[in-house]
Amino acid sequence: MSSADPLSWLDERAAERVDAGLRRELRARAPETASIDLASNDYLGLVRHPEVIDGAIDSLRRWGAGATGSRLVTGTTAEHELLERELAEFAGAQSGLVFASGYAANLGAVTALAGRGSLVVSDAGSHASLVDACRLSRARVEVAAHRDVEAVDRLLAGRAEERALVLTDSVFSADGDLAPLADLHRVTRANGAVLIVDEAHGLGVRGQGGRGLVHEAGLAGEPDLVITATLSKGFAAQGGVVLASERVRAHLIDSARTFIFDTGLAPAAVGAARAALAILRREPELATRVLDRAADLARIAGVAQPDSAVVSVVLGEAQVAYDAAQACRARGLSVGCFRPPSVPEGTSRLRLTARANLTEAELATIATVLGEVLAHARTRQAVSA
Repeated sequence: MSSADPLSWLDERAAERVDAGLRRELRARAPETASIDLASNDYLGLVRHPEVIDGAIDSLRRWGAGATGSRLVTGTTAEHELLERELAEFAGAQSGLVFASGYAANLGAVTALAGRGSLVVSDAGSHASLVDACRLSRARVEVAAHRDVEAVDRLLAGRAEERALVLTDSVFSADGDLAPLADLHRVTRANGAVLIVDEAHGLGVRGQGGRGLVHEAGLAGEPDLVITATLSKGFAAQGGVVLASERVRAHLIDSARTFIFDTGLAPAAVGAARAALAILRREPELATRVLDRAADLARIAGVAQPDSAVVSVVLGEAQVAYDAAQACRARGLSVGCFRPPSVPEGTSRLRLTARANLTEAELATIATVLGEVLAHARTRQAVSA
């Protein structure tokens, strides 16, 4: 074993990723661009809304640039508490607790509610933050097949542990499909377990006025259901939130490490999120509009009509998807490109995210660009197959 360069294996891994079409790179975007955005998660098109910008500026001037400490020390402002109450009321929950990110909210909620001697059952399509939460939970973890309620029921019924959690996204980020929440909650309750639903891609898009898929399923406020969400998608800001009963909130304040030991959410993000929520409450049609634009994108791309703002265009091999995304970019269209490990081998794809404020002129340009790029990519994939 050579000690000359203990990190030489990084070069080997990098070369392997290049060969497989899996090398990632950062691209700094300009503050203003002529490109059409189908890559971001700004579902409601509020990230540059004047009221959202003003909300961030007002909070910045009032509270300063940073939270200055953890939520339990100096990182809680009156505005944090207002945001928590407003989000809880909007989603139909008893209480809310704001975290520095959606990732931190998932890690904090799962690890605080699980632990040694408990069982965690997670959907195979759960977001990476829930996967990492499982790994950190110290619980026994079982992965159920995607959207398989019967598998969840069997795993819960056959457990030896007293406590159990079931984890799922409401809207799955890669395919944009929906979790069967009513059935999941039924089997979870029947087996004395708790259901945790990540509404990152549901809140602001699904449900009455964007209140989320949990609300749409008639489960809002159920004591054995916990919602986690991010403020970086439908609410055009940054941060995360857990929406649950008052006793769950109290437990998280005492036990969630990503809440106790992390600096609180910056005031500007809090102000922006509050302003975005106020706009959505005033203009609930934004949630319907984003789903209408998603249907337009699906028609253009020649894929099934989606149930969310996510339109998944599966192409196959990673390099084919990557090259298609680059071809779109060169033509002034920014799209997402999902490759392994984000998706299974052989299912690399373009991920198009709808925005409520897409114009008819933009849709016409999208149709032209995608028509050219997808025709070439699908031909190439068919030849390679």
